[in-house]
Amino acid sequence: MKSLLKNAREQKGLKTREVSQMLGIDQALISKFESGTRKPTREQISKLSQLLEIDYESLMTAWLKEKILYEIGNEEFALKALLLAEQEIQNNSKQINTILLTSIQGILDEIDTLKNQMESFNHFELRQISKTLELEFIFKNIYFNSNSLTLEETKSVINDGLTIAGKSMQEHMEAINFHETILYIKDLVQKKTALNEKEFLFVHHLIFKGTSANSSGKFKNDTLIVREMNLLFNWYETHKNNLHPIILASETYLKILDINPFENGNIQMATLILNWILLQNNYTYISVKADIKSVNEYFSVLEESKNQNDTFIFINYILELEKENLYRALELASK
Repeated sequence: MKSLLKNAREQKGLKTREVSQMLGIDQALISKFESGTRKPTREQISKLSQLLEIDYESLMTAWLKEKILYEIGNEEFALKALLLAEQEIQNNSKQINTILLTSIQGILDEIDTLKNQMESFNHFELRQISKTLELEFIFKNIYFNSNSLTLEETKSVINDGLTIAGKSMQEHMEAINFHETILYIKDLVQKKTALNEKEFLFVHHLIFKGTSANSSGKFKNDTLIVREMNLLFNWYETHKNNLHPIILASETYLKILDINPFENGNIQMATLILNWILLQNNYTYISVKADIKSVNEYFSVLEESKNQNDTFIFINYILELEKENLYRALELASK
């Protein structure tokens, strides 16, 4: 933990005195945290995590590990006690997850019923629905990024290769890049490619190809970012077969935003990876509606979920979006 704190502070170019002033923690304590001679409180961990932009989960894990070692590290039966504690924690966690899943089981069942209806369509119908939903998905996402292309203009740029008068080349490139990225992700889904660093970085490169050449496809210059992303990929592999796909996708989304691995495009990346996971499991695209009210609602839900440290606030929001999009898919099939 001491290395995490010191490295993060130095990478932000802060002195212990400045950290002390910003957080209201005595400077001598900051130095002792970094030397390992004193341990922060849980409240101090939260403050340090936010200021130094350290993943809260990683910092808390390091803090708890040191706390456990301090308490029982030299005890003769420490390992046996830890094994028993691990079993009890896992049992408690299963009970909590069961309660949470029960609270959302109704909407999960509704979503799966709608999904089964959609899967009953023939190949031609599914292809037409998918094509329409893709274009709407691209339009919604570039709108979210303040692109002024309308839905019809987005269709013309992508389907017909037209240039729209009065719209910047940057806006055209955003639409084209997003379309190419979706095609690439669909190819990954078809090949059943696992989520990994190589593809994650390449997807980011595709989004910003020709627009942000210096930073596209590259993590921030921060060794902690690489470590946290590797933890994310490991977490994903561990949970991909025991979490409901929409819950898995939602939690992956939140973890990407928490890590904030790129100089720009973190929300776009989180959205694309969320949809990569959904497409792998035969769900429809999820995106925020292209209007100010919906965008504001998204940020409000995200903030509430973070402030209350409750991922299920955001998961419920994503479930509602998926249900709406499945109804949209069925609506398209009836036309």
